[in-house]
Amino acid sequence: MNRWLVVLGAILIQINLGAVYAWSLFNQPLMDKFGWAKEDIVVTFSITIAVFALTTIFAGRLQDRIGPRWVATIGGILLGVGLILSSQATTLFQLYFFYGVVGGIGIGMTYVCPLSACVKWFPDKRGFISGVAVAGFGLGGLIYKPVIGYLIDTFGVSSSFFYLGILYFVLVVTGAQLLKNPPNDDLTSSTTSKKTNDFSPAQMLKTYQFYLLWTMFLFGSVSGLLVISFAVDIGVDLVKLNVEQAANAVMVIALFNAAGRILLGKISDRIGRKNTLVIIYALTALIMFYMSTGFMNYPIYLIAVSFIGFGFGGFLALFPSVTADYYGTKNIGTNYGFMYQAYGLSAFAGPFIIKAISFTQAFILAGFICVLAIIMAKFIKVPSHSSSDELLSKEPLRN
Repeated sequence: MNRWLVVLGAILIQINLGAVYAWSLFNQPLMDKFGWAKEDIVVTFSITIAVFALTTIFAGRLQDRIGPRWVATIGGILLGVGLILSSQATTLFQLYFFYGVVGGIGIGMTYVCPLSACVKWFPDKRGFISGVAVAGFGLGGLIYKPVIGYLIDTFGVSSSFFYLGILYFVLVVTGAQLLKNPPNDDLTSSTTSKKTNDFSPAQMLKTYQFYLLWTMFLFGSVSGLLVISFAVDIGVDLVKLNVEQAANAVMVIALFNAAGRILLGKISDRIGRKNTLVIIYALTALIMFYMSTGFMNYPIYLIAVSFIGFGFGGFLALFPSVTADYYGTKNIGTNYGFMYQAYGLSAFAGPFIIKAISFTQAFILAGFICVLAIIMAKFIKVPSHSSSDELLSKEPLRN
């Protein structure tokens, strides 16, 4: 099988899953139709992200056992059904359950499958291929923005859920049919795979490296989402832009986010994951400290948020590769499901921080935790099943 067909399937799937980040487009139409409060409607998105993140653990374990094709197919069906049922929702509880729970399970079931399959097919280009696989997720909201806008304007908000459900169902299930794990001998013959043993989830959770990496992932995700989730508010409140100018940051961030996933993933294949992560954390810290105290006008604001989006994309591209490098590919679906919970938590940490402190104080905090992540990276060594394992004492990630 041509391994690039797997990549094609991964991109097709991730673009449709990433459309979840266009949720804000539904807020006002739902307010207008049902009279619900905006704060209550936004809870739908939080539920979706939480369920999505938690489901990756179960889905990862299942796809490790039966392969990515069937699990991604089930996920695509659930996502489509969840959106179709959402078109019939007349209460907030129904919307929470159909879109947030059923749709969130569908996204979580599907998300790890393309990543797992691509990492196994490209042991020589893990960083780059992980970046390509998740770049579609980063671009999904941007690509679907005009589609969702057209459907809402033409058919109304409830019917738009129905048509989106059909689209997601068809495209995700189609992409899932291209997912397949490589033959076992392809994996065992890989030079990269020979340099590390496979860890079960229980074995991984007994290593201190996992908790350092998990915390680093959390710090990077929190820092990125602080800016990405509140980009418009930052532009209006701090830079004194009008809403239209500040909204341009959303598109800029999405483009640089996708570019960071691909370019930083490729760079990590050349100079090593740890080195690349240190560079990203350092860049993010510098931008955060500047945004907290430095002068910002419209061009500087766009440049700053572009760098944050670029680095954030790198985090999401590198941590699947780091998980495979350190803990092998046999259980990559389950193992990365556990690692991914750091991102799931970060989606709630950002709004909580902004409610407690000001933007400038939040930027200082984000810069500080990025510096902590750099320090933590210095203490990470490749885990081994036993201290006498000489093979594992040679780190596959070039420092």
